[in-house]
Amino acid sequence: MAAAAHLGSHEHEDHHHHGPPEANRSSRVDPATLGMMLFIISEIMVFGAFFTAYFFIRVVGGAEWPAEGDHLPKLIAGFNTAILVSSSFTLHYAQEAIRKDNRRGLQLGMLVTFLLGATFLFIQINEYVHVGFSPQDHAQGTIFYGLTGLHGAHVTIGLVLLLFVVIRSFRGHYSSQSHLGMEVPGIYWHFVDVMWIVVYLTVYII
Repeated sequence: MAAAAHLGSHEHEDHHHHGPPEANRSSRVDPATLGMMLFIISEIMVFGAFFTAYFFIRVVGGAEWPAEGDHLPKLIAGFNTAILVSSSFTLHYAQEAIRKDNRRGLQLGMLVTFLLGATFLFIQINEYVHVGFSPQDHAQGTIFYGLTGLHGAHVTIGLVLLLFVVIRSFRGHYSSQSHLGMEVPGIYWHFVDVMWIVVYLTVYII
């Protein structure tokens, strides 16, 4: 009798259930973090396409890099690299601060990170103005502007994300128990920094 009642209750629950079953949450990775990681993987593929064109020109085509008569500002780019790498350290400082409920440390770290990123982008744009060649001049110019411009676009997106985090940090939206909203943009910003190191070493140094 009890079994029949249980069966009837189960059938009643099934009757009222609509739509697909709930998603399996067996993964320990937060959905937002997982989504960002998958997005970064797709972006690595995009950069890979540009690097393939770059190596095709230099290795397969044997073209001079940069093109004859052109010079890349290695010193300025190196200084700019140091600025961007520093922003990863200030971001890490901000993340550690909020884990300890240090709101002032979070605000300072995020603000400095944003300003360093904005400085990097400003110097990059200034470099375009004074570099002395344009994308349409030769294949090397196309690849140079393509790779550095693609990275610059990612920096711009990162700065927008950082700005939101800065604003929210000054509004007191984060705590040691709730800071995923800054962790996910932080993953993206670290990716942008690492990718620039690869671009710098490949385009300016090698």
